[in-house]
Amino acid sequence: MRPQPGQKGFLKHNAELRASNKRTKFFDSRYGHVAVKVMPGEYYVCEEPDEMIVTVLGSCVAACIRNPITGVGGMNHFMLPEGETPSWGTAGAGLRYGNHAMEMLINKVLSSGCTREQLEVKVFGGANVNNSGSHSRVGEKNANFVLKYLENEGIAIEAADLGGVTPRRIHYFPTTGNVKRLLLRRASERVVFSDERRYQPPKKSEEVAGEIELFD
Repeated sequence: MRPQPGQKGFLKHNAELRASNKRTKFFDSRYGHVAVKVMPGEYYVCEEPDEMIVTVLGSCVAACIRNPITGVGGMNHFMLPEGETPSWGTAGAGLRYGNHAMEMLINKVLSSGCTREQLEVKVFGGANVNNSGSHSRVGEKNANFVLKYLENEGIAIEAADLGGVTPRRIHYFPTTGNVKRLLLRRASERVVFSDERRYQPPKKSEEVAGEIELFD
């Protein structure tokens, strides 16, 4: 059960979520849930039990993290492994880096009332959709980063679907922890990579630069 009205911390927790969750939502009749889309450099923590989080991943990585005690959970979507401070774009540009995106999401879920050892984590993405130029092997670097980051933090990974060359669409249901993954067709692959490149920082160096399965 997630925190209920009258329980300690309920009002504060939900107020913080509403302040950070500025997203367009729509009802998806196929899944019977309110869908919330997360774009590169964003994260979202669900406010209601009937919400699902959706994202499309090429070389980017998304971590799905939840508090299994309350059902509070969320997803991030990062583009590059690490950065010390935001160096391009808006004030939230730091979330495009894995270290900032992971820290932000983990802390937000922990604030719902659990320990790091109790966190349920599933990670997806990191495909090498383009192996030329400054974007060569970015997906592999993102995948390696998230695995190492969670290992260093002492947080176990319950499920992972990383690497390869095919983009993915992810549907995450934080209340249950279920994830549905769709491998996209080649025609969609160019669109995904193009969308991700629109959010890339100015190039400095290489470093800066289907089938549905249920993960339950």
